Amino acid sequence: MSYPSYLNLYETGELAERAAAAWEVLRNCTICPQNCHCNRIAGKTGVCHSGTEAIVASWNVHRREEPPISGTRGAGTIFFGYCQARCTYCQNFSLSQGGLGHRVGPERLADMMLYLQKKNCHNLDLVTPTHFVPQILAALVVACEKGLRLPLVYNCAGYENLETLKLLDGVVDIYLPDAKYSDNKNALRTSKMPRYVDYNRAALQEMYRQVGPLQLDEEGIAKRGLLIRHLVMPEDVSGTRDVLRWIAEELGPDTPISLMDQYFPAWKAVNDPVLNRRLSWTEYRTALDALDEFDFTAGYVQEDLVEVDVTSDM
Repeated sequence: MSYPSYLNLYETGELAERAAAAWEVLRNCTICPQNCHCNRIAGKTGVCHSGTEAIVASWNVHRREEPPISGTRGAGTIFFGYCQARCTYCQNFSLSQGGLGHRVGPERLADMMLYLQKKNCHNLDLVTPTHFVPQILAALVVACEKGLRLPLVYNCAGYENLETLKLLDGVVDIYLPDAKYSDNKNALRTSKMPRYVDYNRAALQEMYRQVGPLQLDEEGIAKRGLLIRHLVMPEDVSGTRDVLRWIAEELGPDTPISLMDQYFPAWKAVNDPVLNRRLSWTEYRTALDALDEFDFTAGYVQEDLVEVDVTSDM
């Protein structure tokens, strides 16, 4: 097991200081780029519909992440409820939009982390964690006191405020963000995230500064670093080539990319004239060509589409 970086901060007392500083942000919330400025401590809520309690939909062993995350024993995945985004095609809309889950305080969230450690998971995989960063930091302090030693994966939409990410410097071992779009108009139309590209690119640079490219141990399990996900979308709504070009030029082609093909029209996308169909094989093939064009040397691809869709572009 890798020695997680947050233990150093815990031992010096700085982790508790970070948790306290993050909690104060809830009084005038700017945890995410929506910058709602609501007082979550007083019970007010903004875009994420969340107050002071974390909302947890599930906590269990997850074996369907990328190979260095799930490994052989699975990731210890905690799925949080609600989200700072409003993706019209979200496959987990009952969680992200409906807020399905249990409302928990730091002690209970810490117990969930320790439960996953007892299940012998490779890491703690925090899914949609951004709006609950203060709660997660508070729970980490409690969990460290009780013996938590798992590396921390921050599995997010990539829509982050730099001030929040700086609170996570030295806390997160592995960043697993999305790079969803290369065009702010598409991001706003389909995900209700203003200035997504600006915030996303600044966040990716900060994550890279903190942890660098992905590092694996002798068994191929992630120890530290950045792994970027990109979901290829119909009609190139995601702007795949421009996303990959920017990553190659600004972060380097050694930055691992997980190029995902599993888009399907969930939730409101079934009524969207552009997004109401599955991705075609030709569209995914074009995305794979872009990986080659920019000489990416590491990453993960999904080629199951060749079995279900061998048609040309619609």
